[in-house]
Amino acid sequence: MTTISLNQPVPDFEAAATGDKTVKLSDYRGKKVILYFYPKDNTPGCTQEGRDFRDHIEQFHAFNAVILGVSRDSVKVHEGFKCKQEFPFDLLSDKDEQLCQLFDVIKMKNMYGKQVRGIERSTFLIDEQGVLVHEWRKVKVKTHVAEVLQKLGELSQE
Repeated sequence: MTTISLNQPVPDFEAAATGDKTVKLSDYRGKKVILYFYPKDNTPGCTQEGRDFRDHIEQFHAFNAVILGVSRDSVKVHEGFKCKQEFPFDLLSDKDEQLCQLFDVIKMKNMYGKQVRGIERSTFLIDEQGVLVHEWRKVKVKTHVAEVLQKLGELSQE
C-alpha cells in the first residue's frame, strides 16, 4: 500500500470501530475528517488528547468536522477507553497497521533506552471530498486541539 500525500485524495480505507461498526472514509463524504493517531489507550498523553478533542466537540461540529481516533489497540480495549472517557467519537482499531502504514505513522522510538516500533502521534485533516489538506506530525498534546481548530477556522475563511 502506498502512503498518502498532501493535496491528494486519501484512498477509501475501511476499519473496525467502536459501536460494533466498520467505518469507511467514504461514509464521511461531505464532512471534514480529523483522523488522529495515538500510541495506546489508557495512557496519560493519549487520554489527555482524547479528552481535549471531546471537550471541544461542539466547535468541531460547527466546522462540519468529525473526529476519529486510531491506534493499534483492539476494538474491545477501545470500547472500554471510549466509555470511561465519554468520548463522543469513534475509535478505530488498526491491529494490522494498514492505516498506520498508509499514513506513515509507525516509527522507531526510544522507550526506556530500547528501540521500539510505535505510533508517532499524528493528525490528518481530510476535506469534504476526501483530499488530505493538512497534517500534523510529532504532535504535542498540550496545544494540539487548539492548532487543529485554528486550521479549521482558516480553511473556513477561504
